[in-house]
Amino acid sequence: MESTLDKKEGRIMKKKKLYLSETDKKIFGVCGGIAEYFEIDSTPIRIGFLILLFGAGTGLLIYLICAVVIPKKGH
Repeated sequence: MESTLDKKEGRIMKKKKLYLSETDKKIFGVCGGIAEYFEIDSTPIRIGFLILLFGAGTGLLIYLICAVVIPKKGH
C-alpha cells in the first residue's frame, strides 16, 4: 500500500484499493474483497448480498457487475 501524508492532521495515511479477494472467496471474491477493504468479516457482506438477492432481486446483478469491475490484485 502506498502512504500519503495528511496535511491537516500531519499523519501518514495508507491508500487503500479495492481488489477481489484471493484468500476469502466463495465464487469470485467480491464479498471477501469488500470485507478486506473495510477490514471487517466477510459474513455481513455476504448476508447483505443475499438480502438484496431475495428482497429486491438486484443482489446477483450487483455481484456480477462488481466481479467484472473490481480488479484482481496485481492487475
